[in-house]
Amino acid sequence: MTSPRPSPVDRAFDILRATAAGNGLTLSELARETGLAKSTTLRLLAALERNGAVTRIGQRYRLGPLVHELDPIPASPAYERIRRVLTPFLAHLFEATRATVHLATLHRDEVIYLNKLHGPRPIPSPSRIGGGLPAYCTGVGKAMLAFDEDAAERVALGPMVAWTDTTLTSADALAVELAEIRRRRRAVDRAELTPGLYCVAAPVFDDEDGTGGSRAVAALSASAGDSNALARLEPLVTRVAVAAGRALAEDR
Repeated sequence: MTSPRPSPVDRAFDILRATAAGNGLTLSELARETGLAKSTTLRLLAALERNGAVTRIGQRYRLGPLVHELDPIPASPAYERIRRVLTPFLAHLFEATRATVHLATLHRDEVIYLNKLHGPRPIPSPSRIGGGLPAYCTGVGKAMLAFDEDAAERVALGPMVAWTDTTLTSADALAVELAEIRRRRRAVDRAELTPGLYCVAAPVFDDEDGTGGSRAVAALSASAGDSNALARLEPLVTRVAVAAGRALAEDR
């Protein structure tokens, strides 16, 4: 008995499976992984993107916000505590910078965004509340990886896809970057995930002086449309992150 011919829905699911298995795949890579023609792959990707099942960042595709809505991050008292205690500090950072700001934590070696406030002139960004992005090429992700040795090792062993020309793609380059972040207590995203999107991020520790020394439980960031704005944002983000850590310690 012959197998039924795959339907467009079957092929769309093939693309979703390949997208989920990869860490950001191009059209050519998805066509090769699924065995579909490029034209067919592109047509199905367009439909999946319209419905939020995939999202395109540059030339690469990842699972989209619809998937995160169907499979949200686990309900966690720790995450809810971080969101509750740190959202006022996120609002303070927004007022101080008038930039798009993020509150994030690590989950399964990815960044999960717990909250986001848009600036008056928001820069196009793939981040979504409840959604995930690679930790190694986001400011908040690198800020937390620098203080989470186990997560950093897992990320370094996995594929590190070049989303832009400035993405770190080797374990050695990531290790050097994380060492510098530990020294400076802040991280910089130099348009490593999205062209034209820069940010400064700082880790948040759950301790009395807010400066930690162990694992960061969250990170705060502020975004900019050019690298010249980063110097102004760095001290603001760092100060708010330290104050946020003190507040977490007091909330125990």
